[in-house]
Amino acid sequence: MTARIFKPAKNAMQSGRAKTREWQLDYEPEQPRAVEPLMGWTSSGDMKQQLTLRFDTKEEAVAYCERRGIAYQVIEPKDSAHRQIAYADNFAFRRWEPWTH
Repeated sequence: MTARIFKPAKNAMQSGRAKTREWQLDYEPEQPRAVEPLMGWTSSGDMKQQLTLRFDTKEEAVAYCERRGIAYQVIEPKDSAHRQIAYADNFAFRRWEPWTH
C-alpha cells in the first residue's frame, strides 16, 4: 500500500484557486480495475481508491503516513506561469494578424 501526497491542480472549469492550497493524500491502486460483464461498468475491489485525505501542510501529511507506517511518495507542485495580458493588447500595432470578430 503506497500513498501519493500532492497538491491538486486547478480544475479546468474553475477560474479561482479553490481546493488547490491544501495537500491531498491518495492511495495507489492495489488491484487493477475490471469491466463488469453484465452492465459494462468499470469496478475494483480495492476500497482504498475511494479514500482521499486533505491536509493543510505537506509536513502533516508526511507525519500521518509515518505514524501509520504507510509508504508514501511526495509529488512537489509545479509553478504555474502567469502571463499578464491586457485588453488593449488586442488592438496593438504589433499584432501579427488584424483583430476581427
